[in-house]
Amino acid sequence: MYNLANNLERNATFRPNNIALIFQEQKITYQELNQKVNAIADHLHQLNIKPNEKIALSCPNTPEFVIAYYAIQKIGAVVVPLNVMLKGEEVAYHLKDSDAVALISYQGSDAMPIGQFGYEGYTKADFCEHFILIETAPVSKKPAEAHSFNQWLETGRKTFETVYRSAEDSCVILYTSGTTGAAKGAELSQSNMLCNAQACQALTNQKGTDVSIAILPLFHTFGQSLIMNTSILAGSALVLISRFVPKTVVQQIHEHKVTHLAGVPTMFIGLLAYAEKHPGAYLKEIAQTLKVAISGGASMPVEVLKQFEEKLQVPVIEGYGLSESSPVAAFNHLEFERKPGSIGQPLPGVTMKVVDKNGHEVPTGQEGELVIRGHNVMKGYYKKPQETAKTIINGWLHTGDIVRFDDEGYIYVVDRLKELIISGGYNIYPREVEEVYMSHPSVHLVAVIGVEHPRFGEEVKAFVILKEGHSISEKELIKWSRQHLADYKCPKHLDIVEALPMTATGKILKRMLK
Repeated sequence: MYNLANNLERNATFRPNNIALIFQEQKITYQELNQKVNAIADHLHQLNIKPNEKIALSCPNTPEFVIAYYAIQKIGAVVVPLNVMLKGEEVAYHLKDSDAVALISYQGSDAMPIGQFGYEGYTKADFCEHFILIETAPVSKKPAEAHSFNQWLETGRKTFETVYRSAEDSCVILYTSGTTGAAKGAELSQSNMLCNAQACQALTNQKGTDVSIAILPLFHTFGQSLIMNTSILAGSALVLISRFVPKTVVQQIHEHKVTHLAGVPTMFIGLLAYAEKHPGAYLKEIAQTLKVAISGGASMPVEVLKQFEEKLQVPVIEGYGLSESSPVAAFNHLEFERKPGSIGQPLPGVTMKVVDKNGHEVPTGQEGELVIRGHNVMKGYYKKPQETAKTIINGWLHTGDIVRFDDEGYIYVVDRLKELIISGGYNIYPREVEEVYMSHPSVHLVAVIGVEHPRFGEEVKAFVILKEGHSISEKELIKWSRQHLADYKCPKHLDIVEALPMTATGKILKRMLK
């Protein structure tokens, strides 16, 4: 019997005065954090919310996210974290689909009215009985029926007896577009989440004396498991960043002597661009304290990885995972050779193989779809048995990613199965084209997609963001690519753009480019 919140309680007992959270000027110890969590758990319990019932949480990276997340765990309920960018109709869909009985929502600002959209969604979801507002403005703006999170913190009991859970009891439901179709909830167990946090702690060698930084949103699986839950497990301090701004991130890393940094490739690209523009910005001091940088969420361009390691004198370890695998499934290990471009090897207790379209394992070195089995594989998509059956076949999670193994068991992601471009019978992997373009001195960021062609079926199109102060034409970039790529892989169309559509976690939304 176990509950994810036990990790917090353990540190509140053994290291009560250690700093747990740092947010702007605020510092919260483990003892204080546990007491705040207990106060919210007490009030949730008073609403008569039962174990296994669902509570949605819409909040940016502030202490309230961590407090609410662990309070929901303490009462034995299931957390449904929501993307803070969702509008009213989208919030309503998630509340209805997850059977959420309550929504805890951050109020936000006029520029980002999270609470307004949250309340809109709540009023359209009949099953959802309670709306709890985390106020950031005068109380007069609070809907009459809303509970006040801030008042709960002041009036709730500082002690609370945690509801114990079994290993297979649900812990969180993470919404994802998944490997097939529209948004659906990946249902993850207590065991899934605990094992993943333990694996991440071992991978990154995180201790209670370390300091990690949350630049990824905590509502997303990567930020939640690899950053928040791992820090709380290790008893280390966690610096919360509510919005990714490279200058702020660099300042916070320096000020709080951050040892562990995790992000997606676009964040590393942004930090690298800032470092190049401001070479004196604490880089030497940061290099002395930063122990490891962790990249995931998408494939890191090899050129970016090399430059980041060179600039900050820190090892960058690249890993792989998805919401359906809790999320971490494979990683490069600090004690072994790190191969640029590789996602490393499977976690202990996780088995991976590469299969063809008929589900047969292919020889080493050959490309195919990655399938996963182990303690990290989700219970299934919530209330979607048919979708689950398409994704988990005979116990194996089908990822939709094309990979290959080398002779030493290192895995290389070639591309997404659904992003493969087939032109005149040739297979073209967008990532290969993107890697080439990322080595061009004027290119800041690139996304490659397939567009329709009457004769060849598809052809290659690239969208490029140039580095600040650089100038080059579309024709010149296409011409340059012909020196580095086979003709059939070269973009036939190329647009230089100011920005690319991205998710809240910094992943490029290629479907929006089509």
